[in-house]
Amino acid sequence: MKRVLVVDDEKLIVKGIKFSLEQDDMQVDCAYDGEEAVNLARNTEYDIVLLDIMLPKLTGLEVCQQIREFSNMPIIMLTAKGDDMDKILGLEYGADDYITKPFNILEVKARIKAIIRRNGKKEEEPEQVRRITTGDLSLDCDSRQVYIAGREINLTAKEFDVLELLVFNPSKVYSREVLLKTIWGSDYPGDVRTVDVHIRRLREKIESNPGEPKYIHTKWGVGYYFQG
Repeated sequence: MKRVLVVDDEKLIVKGIKFSLEQDDMQVDCAYDGEEAVNLARNTEYDIVLLDIMLPKLTGLEVCQQIREFSNMPIIMLTAKGDDMDKILGLEYGADDYITKPFNILEVKARIKAIIRRNGKKEEEPEQVRRITTGDLSLDCDSRQVYIAGREINLTAKEFDVLELLVFNPSKVYSREVLLKTIWGSDYPGDVRTVDVHIRRLREKIESNPGEPKYIHTKWGVGYYFQG
């Protein structure tokens, strides 16, 4: 049984989502403010977190940031209608996806199932190479951990997926469109700015000088590639 955390201060919305997900045999925990959400996430490894941006005590962005300090569990942000800044900020803070309010519950369920399904496939697929090291950078594919000069770097699930793809295909240039389709799936509603956000965050985490990257390079007008 998949376990979902729904976080929103509008109790009717939470009640509706909870009821609908439970019809699909999911176990649903609920939180109505940011602090409660972080506490629940610390004590339970959820298959997915559905997180509203506007919350009391801690905002959804702050909750997302705090969860990312101890877990890579998938997070879907709920954002205001047409507010691109909320969407981009959600991705900057480590969210995996976003859904715009007001939403259709069928879309929510489809998005949740798509992320859970993709994560499940990754766990099932055997890795031919369990660890790869290039320069000071080391990836452990079993534990999904990344190290720079022996120091562990905390990446989100999508950040790891992007880095893993690039590292295992050195010097191959991937367009933003191809990266978006490969990592997020063809049904992902976001645009290529999602890729730019994740590349920027990756560089901030693994590069000693993000402005002059050693590992993740830009082929201007084409896309991104890895060079160790």
